[in-house]
Amino acid sequence: METYVVRVNGIEYEVEVEKVGGDTRSEVASAVQSGVAKVAEAVKAKAAPSKGGAGKGEPVICGTAGNVWKITAKEGDAVKSGDTILILEAMKMEIPVVAPVDGTVSSIVVSEGEATTAGMTVAYVE
Repeated sequence: METYVVRVNGIEYEVEVEKVGGDTRSEVASAVQSGVAKVAEAVKAKAAPSKGGAGKGEPVICGTAGNVWKITAKEGDAVKSGDTILILEAMKMEIPVVAPVDGTVSSIVVSEGEATTAGMTVAYVE
């Protein structure tokens, strides 16, 4: 069993990977990716909505703490997975927060200037 530290959305997790069969980098990479996917699902499941409360659809989750610098999408906009919903400012860096799925922005539960925390739900896409 090998232990790796994996960072998902700015949050570090310790992942144990069991070595099965050969000793190739691709097998280790595949095992780590599988672990990362499981951790990402756990993070998504634990994400709490911000003061705006619940929304409908898939939550859009902040990967890091920061301040909402600019909201680039509005409710009712059609988005594709990976499209920017809003931009955070953290340590003088601009960090896009993107749609997790294709769909329509059903609600944005933060406002420009609002502080965010890692794992915080900032919008919903249906």
